[in-house]
Amino acid sequence: WSPQLRNRRGIDVYLPESYDTGRRRYPVVYMQDGQNLSDPAIAFGGNTWHLDEGLPWLAERGFEPIVVGIHNTGSERLAEYSPFEDARHGGGDGDRYARFLIDTVKARIDANYRTRKDRASSVIGGSSMGGLISLYTFFRRPSPFGGAVVISPSVWFGGREILAFVQRSRHTSGRIYLDVGTKEGAGTLRDARTLNRVLRRKGYKADSLRYLELEGHQHREGDWAWRLPHALEFLLRDG
Repeated sequence: WSPQLRNRRGIDVYLPESYDTGRRRYPVVYMQDGQNLSDPAIAFGGNTWHLDEGLPWLAERGFEPIVVGIHNTGSERLAEYSPFEDARHGGGDGDRYARFLIDTVKARIDANYRTRKDRASSVIGGSSMGGLISLYTFFRRPSPFGGAVVISPSVWFGGREILAFVQRSRHTSGRIYLDVGTKEGAGTLRDARTLNRVLRRKGYKADSLRYLELEGHQHREGDWAWRLPHALEFLLRDG
């Protein structure tokens, strides 16, 4: 239940295999469009991010995050994932959604699971509109998230206002993974490149920003699934 948005949704929590074998604490990744992560029966169009394959790949490399999949609400998805109103599509409930993530979801996860509560161990992520709201929440102050997975973000929404928002932000710490597929359309590719330049001008360097253009990748879950483990490896590494 979200007191900020006055609605209810499902949330899936993926625990590492080692979770029940000790008392260690784990970093946490909060992913938008949670129903698309692993179960074809509830995923959009039956296409998933194959998290059941990505997490073992990460574990082999020494990274074992808890992953929290926050389901979207279907009809309200666009409004909740948009921090700025769009002249054609409306929306603009993104700040209330960000408060829901921070004040309700994260607080509950931290209270019920053995999480590492430091900012560097808290990552927010998503693709398309989910990438847009994740980027906004990362730069929104105060933000408990020290890493952001921004895959194929919908920079265009709201007249590209997210670019000005990032430019205005005084926030220059943490890590960002940003990418785009070369087959996602000229506008999406252009916007991702512009966002990369904005972040570079803010002071993000190779150790804090990874930007990739994936040759031949399209705007779809199957391509995002391949990219997510690599994004998390970059964001969760020490040093």
